Amino acid sequence: MTKEKFQNKYRLKSARAEWHDYGDGAYFVTVCTKLREHFFGEINDGQMQLSPIGEYLFENSQNVARHYPYAEIPLFVVMPNHWHAIIFIDGDKTPYVRRDVTPNSVAVPTTVETRRATSLQQGWLSVAVGGVKSAITKFANVNKIDFAWQTRFHDYIIRDANEMNRIADYIGNNPLTWDIDCFNE
Repeated sequence: MTKEKFQNKYRLKSARAEWHDYGDGAYFVTVCTKLREHFFGEINDGQMQLSPIGEYLFENSQNVARHYPYAEIPLFVVMPNHWHAIIFIDGDKTPYVRRDVTPNSVAVPTTVETRRATSLQQGWLSVAVGGVKSAITKFANVNKIDFAWQTRFHDYIIRDANEMNRIADYIGNNPLTWDIDCFNE
């Protein structure tokens, strides 16, 4: 991850594609727990056994459209220390454009006004994923569960049906391949 300087302080560059507004499309998303700790349960005989917080993440994944009507998660898997999902963002249902992708558009938070402007730089995908992460964190806090997410998430823009099918197979087989999974440390 490249670090940029602003006002002589380093800040991490966004992990999102600068050329894409995340206001419409299909995405493969991976979100990890902090230090890849096994908060969501364990794999036994190729089957995921969900913990209470894992069950809550499962329910939230199924019902994401209740809170984010422009987002749909048709396929996902909750693993011991991460969550994979295919997320569709329907640009016809988003309330407004959130992310400016014009050349040289750099948002730098310095005041309340510029922080608000920076929040508009997020795409709708980030809003939906952030909402799920926030809901799970609140559940953990209310239930006094020691829990933390990794600060960022990884996304891949799905470009065609072949990629969609390959990713769907990967998600569907993820519990079966846990023993050789790169997230199983």
